[in-house]
Amino acid sequence: MTENMRSLRKFFLFKCLFALAFWNHISLSTENEPFTSISSDFPEDGSDKSIKSLPLLYAKSLKSEDNFGWIVIQNTTESLSLSEITNDNVKNLIALLSNFKQGSRLQNLTLTNVSVDWSALMEVFQTVWHSSIEYFDVDNVKQLSDIERYNFNYSGTSMKALTMKKVLITDLYFSQDDIYKIFADMNIEALTITESEMIHMLCPSSQSPFRYINFLKNDLTDLLFKKCNKLINLETLILQKNKFESLSKVSFMTSHMKSLKYLDMSNNLLSHDGADTQCQWAESLTELDLSSNQLSDAVFECLPVNIKKLSLQSNQITSVPKGMAELKSLQELNVARNRLSDLPGCGGFPSLEILNIEMNSIVTPSADFFQSCPGVRELQAGKNPFKCSCELQAFIRLERQSGGKLFGWPVAYVCEYPEDLRGMQLKDFHLSELACNTMLLLVTALLLTLVLVAVVVFLCIYLDVPWYMRMTWQWTQTKRRAWHNHPKEQETVLQFHAFVSYSERDALWVKNELIPNLEKGEGCVQLCQHERNFVPGKSIVENIINCIEKSYKSIFVLSPNFVQSEWCHYELYFAHHKLFSENSSSLILILLEPIPPYIIPARYHKLKALMAKRTYLEWPKERSKRAFFWANLRAAISLNLPTSFEANEEQCD
Repeated sequence: MTENMRSLRKFFLFKCLFALAFWNHISLSTENEPFTSISSDFPEDGSDKSIKSLPLLYAKSLKSEDNFGWIVIQNTTESLSLSEITNDNVKNLIALLSNFKQGSRLQNLTLTNVSVDWSALMEVFQTVWHSSIEYFDVDNVKQLSDIERYNFNYSGTSMKALTMKKVLITDLYFSQDDIYKIFADMNIEALTITESEMIHMLCPSSQSPFRYINFLKNDLTDLLFKKCNKLINLETLILQKNKFESLSKVSFMTSHMKSLKYLDMSNNLLSHDGADTQCQWAESLTELDLSSNQLSDAVFECLPVNIKKLSLQSNQITSVPKGMAELKSLQELNVARNRLSDLPGCGGFPSLEILNIEMNSIVTPSADFFQSCPGVRELQAGKNPFKCSCELQAFIRLERQSGGKLFGWPVAYVCEYPEDLRGMQLKDFHLSELACNTMLLLVTALLLTLVLVAVVVFLCIYLDVPWYMRMTWQWTQTKRRAWHNHPKEQETVLQFHAFVSYSERDALWVKNELIPNLEKGEGCVQLCQHERNFVPGKSIVENIINCIEKSYKSIFVLSPNFVQSEWCHYELYFAHHKLFSENSSSLILILLEPIPPYIIPARYHKLKALMAKRTYLEWPKERSKRAFFWANLRAAISLNLPTSFEANEEQCD
């Protein structure tokens, strides 16, 4: 009797809870409490411990993590996740799912780690198709084998979306159409098959209800949906990470998709050469992702005319052609990670609002960008190799004037060149107006040059530099001719004790006082005088140079008349040149009359220097002092006389 009561009690519980047998342990998520682990075994002693299963009445989701056992599932469950499905327990799964007829609360089913053959998988799909499940996810289908044609019944379904991920087919030889036809003809709104090495998909047999298709990370090629006109309801198509190569063929693939709005072709092998290749996109397409392909500048010849959001990130674009067709509806353009060297204008994008041009090759961006693109409200131009120079100053000022339109400022805007400024943020880079204004710099340089030229001209005139240059040239030419005519006689032989330089107006004093007192009497001095010792036929300058070089000393009779004489100036210059070239003290200055400083010409600066640094003999007005004057003069001339002059002294009168 006790045994019968136990059986009745179990039967009563089953009827009350509408349950089936399944799984050892269940994780429960309820509205009132977190996940709870409940044992599925009923107590053998007949106690009512199983009443603890009552919270299942409020269960929203169930997740199985272990092997099959007995569980209790209420009809209010909305989500169910099961794992480790094999050929051994797949019949139990089908039996379980058969209880969720249309009208049940179960809407979401996830199967993970599925290892069954093709026919078993199709039976599961067929059961789901006629249940209350709307969203069906299958993850990690391993060792799918024995593929054959299956007559699938699509009628009377609640299904809205199917997601399959990581499907591994182990059969080597089978008809691809047996698989593709099943999925192509599904009467659901969303189909996702990812990471499954799928190489093709058939066009649906009739008008398809697909609004969303995601074939991420497969091996699909340009043959997909070729000339397929059955996807007129499709709005979103994701073909990321496949093996498409021709952008033109992709455009023709979409031309029959009258409702297509979003297309993701990123991470493929797409290219477009533009050589007589036409493109025909779906007119409804407003968002296109072509990032991470092999597209060049020619891509702008093959774009949807009504596109609003376009991503060309990570391609090989170097410039935006100016003659491209207008994309009047384009609002957002992403050309980051390309090879652009400047900001593109908005001639082809009159409605552009957002531009991303980060990580290109922009060294000096154009400062007139916002003038040509008044509608742009956000510019992402950071992470470029900016060259911090004068040309960049205008772009930096642009940021201040744009009112925060530069996205990522100032962190993403850093100097790359020159080397010493690398790492400096553009906001901290400053140059003076003079350094960057070419016209101002030219005017300033011109003014400084004119001032410098004026100063040099003034100094040349004031110091008589041309005269000194001319004298130096004549001295050099005289020495060259002497060397050329008499190369063996270049060892100068001193013939005179002193060369006398004086003004013609002081000639009487020289003839009446200087010559008689030095050339006559004891210790006579042999003087070189231009009137008697200049060689006829030679130039005056050459005679002056020869006389000075053949004389041991040079006597200059200074007076106001001396500083007014041009030839006296020549003689003083050459004598001064000898003074420095031979490092000797060969100059003797006689001040015949006081010379007021104001009458000494500016070019006589050497005379001023000599009178300031060297001792000179002043001609005394008192006769009593003149004997002492002549003694001092003789002493200055006779100092360290060479022996050759002693023989000449015997010939003096």
